[in-house]
Amino acid sequence: MTAVTERRMTRPHRVVLSGVSAALADHLSVRVGWVRFWFVLLTLLSGSGALLYLWLWALTPVRQDGTDHMQRRVPVTVIALSVAVVSAPFAAANIGRGLNPFIVSTLFFGVLAIVWASVVDVRDERRTPQRAAVLSWVAEGVLVLAGVAVLLQPEPKLIDGIAAVVMIVVAAIAFVVPYAVHAWAERMGARAAQVREVQRAEIAAHLHDSVLQTLALIQNRAGASSEVARLARAQERELRDWLFAGTTPAGSDLASELRDTAAAIELDYPARVEIVVVGEPPSVANAAVLAAAREAMVNAARHVGGEISVYLEASPAAVDVFVRDRGPGVDLASLPDDRLGIRESIIGRMTRAGGTATVQPGAGGVGTEVHLHLEAAND
Repeated sequence: MTAVTERRMTRPHRVVLSGVSAALADHLSVRVGWVRFWFVLLTLLSGSGALLYLWLWALTPVRQDGTDHMQRRVPVTVIALSVAVVSAPFAAANIGRGLNPFIVSTLFFGVLAIVWASVVDVRDERRTPQRAAVLSWVAEGVLVLAGVAVLLQPEPKLIDGIAAVVMIVVAAIAFVVPYAVHAWAERMGARAAQVREVQRAEIAAHLHDSVLQTLALIQNRAGASSEVARLARAQERELRDWLFAGTTPAGSDLASELRDTAAAIELDYPARVEIVVVGEPPSVANAAVLAAAREAMVNAARHVGGEISVYLEASPAAVDVFVRDRGPGVDLASLPDDRLGIRESIIGRMTRAGGTATVQPGAGGVGTEVHLHLEAAND
């Protein structure tokens, strides 16, 4: 038994007005010109064509082809605004002469221009939001001027006066509503952000009292050089970054760069890097200090591991960085000539930048301490 494939009527994105005629023609496999002809004919005979068109427009979905916005060839806003502009002088000039269709025309097409620009044109790829806003303001101005002109005429009829007041009220509402909606959206956004911040603080407090302390305990018990401690440190950093994302100021200061380097080193080597900062960290205008400190941290993690301390002291006069490990120490005189990591990547780089770098035993003769110094005048 052959399965029957259901054809769903959908509107394309590139249309003349709404895509209803093109969608119906494609669904019925007829020419789009015939569909438009019958819509016009039924509208002229009984008005049912316009009702059917609006009904299909409301119920027919847009085709899902990877494009979000419509592209309409007919500038409905410009046409409606033009009719309203032309009708406005006649509306004021024909007061007291019986039925005044120009007032109805001005009101209808002015409102149509405002609604179309505010609702439809803002989602049209061919028209920018700025253009839609300007056309909406012009339509509002036309309604206000037409309404005032009608009210200033001698002895206007009651129906004309009501229509003029409606014009002014509609223009005022159309002008105020976008700003009110924007203010309401900002208020709701601020309230939602406050709620999220409170929830984040509650989660952070709970996790700090449970998960983060457990991870810290695992690191202390397992030892800094163990694989378990390395994984615990990585999970702790990821959890802290997630909890406190957006709460630390963004920037490329030296302290932030050193912390990022320490996090990367802890993922690659069995080492724990502690960063201590004193003073206001300077911006990394000269990358020599950062590159030399990174090289010293990587050397300590690769060859020693365990606990590594990085101390950054920043002042208006100079920047000092101390990198200390707890290994057996290093003797520069005994290093082979082809070992250029300390000589060139640390000492040579700092010398070329106008600073100094010293490598000496740590406190009490334990481990190695790399001291980087750079004057502010050279930074």
